[in-house]
Amino acid sequence: MQKTFPIVIGALVALLLAMSTVFVVDQRQFAVVYALGEIKRVIDQPGLNFKLPPPFQNVVFYDKRILTVDTAESDRFITSEKLNVMIDTFVKWRIVEPPAFIRSVAGSEAIAVDRINRSLRDALNNEVARRTVADMVSGARAQVVENVRKKVDEDSRQIGVEIIDVRLKRVDFAPEVSERVFARMESERKQVANERRATGAAESEKIRADADRQREVVLAEAYRDAQRIKGDGDAKAAGLFAAAFGQNPEFASFYRSLEAYRASFRSRGDVMVLDPSSEFFRYFKAPERQR
Repeated sequence: MQKTFPIVIGALVALLLAMSTVFVVDQRQFAVVYALGEIKRVIDQPGLNFKLPPPFQNVVFYDKRILTVDTAESDRFITSEKLNVMIDTFVKWRIVEPPAFIRSVAGSEAIAVDRINRSLRDALNNEVARRTVADMVSGARAQVVENVRKKVDEDSRQIGVEIIDVRLKRVDFAPEVSERVFARMESERKQVANERRATGAAESEKIRADADRQREVVLAEAYRDAQRIKGDGDAKAAGLFAAAFGQNPEFASFYRSLEAYRASFRSRGDVMVLDPSSEFFRYFKAPERQR
């Protein structure tokens, strides 16, 4: 029993020593092997690896996945129009050179994020200062984002970081500017509306004038045609009357007298002062003799 105990202790120590020399690298990580504080090698392939036992060598793991910098607060920038705008951004980044990352920011993601944010703010400030609000909202937004990404990526390469993407989540006016801008937009929209109303009124007057002119032309042509038709009808009627009366002049004279009587005695209150023996009453006095 006393002989086996040292053997068991030695086996356990050997096992622990062996386990301290073996480590597994995950596919989502870099493994950096240090020897007395100095970087000996960087392992970026997943699998089983070996090292010397501590304190001769130790291993530190760093994330190789794409990470996100998404600040909760908006940053204030000034456009070329001297207007304050609030911009929300997010950045996609990852570690590509662990040795440079360790030397520059001591392997700290928090320090790396701070460096990225400062570079991002400087790049955005330079771009926004040369642009108008319209450019930032739609006109040159894609170009601004690409320019900012290139500048931040160039700065971040110095700390072993690659910038995958930069996006503007929101571009808005500062609170003190929004009311003034909205008032100006409202005034511009009212001016455009008034111009369109004036143009519409002028067009409507032109259309009405043209319609009235066409109406007068149509009425004049219709009146002309009606008068011509009426004249033709009167001429034909007169011709028929003349032909009919020409066959019997006495009847024609009698008919015209009746028409004269009808027109003269239309109302009971009509009064005529005539000689009873005048020619006008000849058919009243002796119709048989006249016939």
